[in-house]
Amino acid sequence: MSETVKAGAVRKGEEYSGSPFPFALFFVLFLIFLVLTYFAIPHPVLAALFGLGAFICILLLPFTVAINKEWEEAIVLRLGKFQRLVGAGFFFKWPFAESFLKQDRRIITLDVSRQEVMTKDNISVSVDAVVFMKVVNTKDSLVNIQNLWNSVMKNAQTTMRDVVGDVELDELLARRDEVAERIGKIVEGETHDWGVDIISVKLQTVELPEDMKRVIARQAEAEREKRAVIIKSEGEFTAAENLEKAVKKMSSRALYLRTLSSLEDISYDQSNTIVFAIPMDMVKGEIVGLSAFAGANKQAKKTQNKERK
Repeated sequence: MSETVKAGAVRKGEEYSGSPFPFALFFVLFLIFLVLTYFAIPHPVLAALFGLGAFICILLLPFTVAINKEWEEAIVLRLGKFQRLVGAGFFFKWPFAESFLKQDRRIITLDVSRQEVMTKDNISVSVDAVVFMKVVNTKDSLVNIQNLWNSVMKNAQTTMRDVVGDVELDELLARRDEVAERIGKIVEGETHDWGVDIISVKLQTVELPEDMKRVIARQAEAEREKRAVIIKSEGEFTAAENLEKAVKKMSSRALYLRTLSSLEDISYDQSNTIVFAIPMDMVKGEIVGLSAFAGANKQAKKTQNKERK
């Protein structure tokens, strides 16, 4: 048990650990009656009475002692009224006049059963959750509520239905942690007087109808195709811009040499026929030069023929 809880109990006037006085009292009475029985042997009636008293004391002695495990805490009720808190280990009580109730102080996991919930956009989903909680006030957890674990689970169920019904499906799927945190805050506020601390709430499964799964799958596929087309078009646009810049920097002859170099790179396999389209403006100067050369050669041949004649 933490020092904070002990200090809180002292401030309230509540004793945290019980005194061993009941055990000591009955043990001393047992010894006294035992001695009196020994000295009253000449008187059978008195010896029987003292012997009966010793037997009753030794019989009640175990009922004055109880044990809490390391993770347990208990409250002691005297004649039905809260008396004190007791922690781990031995503690003592008055038999019959005092009773005790134990509480587990470890972290407890509660499974919230699956619920059919209608979201804000009118889509039916099956949702289940798990609640992690811990008792922080043993007295409140035993006195203020009858069945603590079942009450917390029922509260979490109704809260989960209300919160999930107030959000749309896309928000539920994309922000599960935020929805679970909202559920945890509401449950913690409503169970504050029950002596428990809601550590966290986690949504385990959000199950959709089969037709809705197919619709979401088609939507996801369309989104992926959209991204692929956008990326491809952006790449083509960038490539076109770079090619345009390269063309502006290269002269027609340099571009022609680049074309010849490309032909050389792809002409290793002689079994293939390669058709390479070249724009006319790239070889316009060569064609004009060859035409002029052919015309001059033809004119020279005519002149030679005339001279021979």
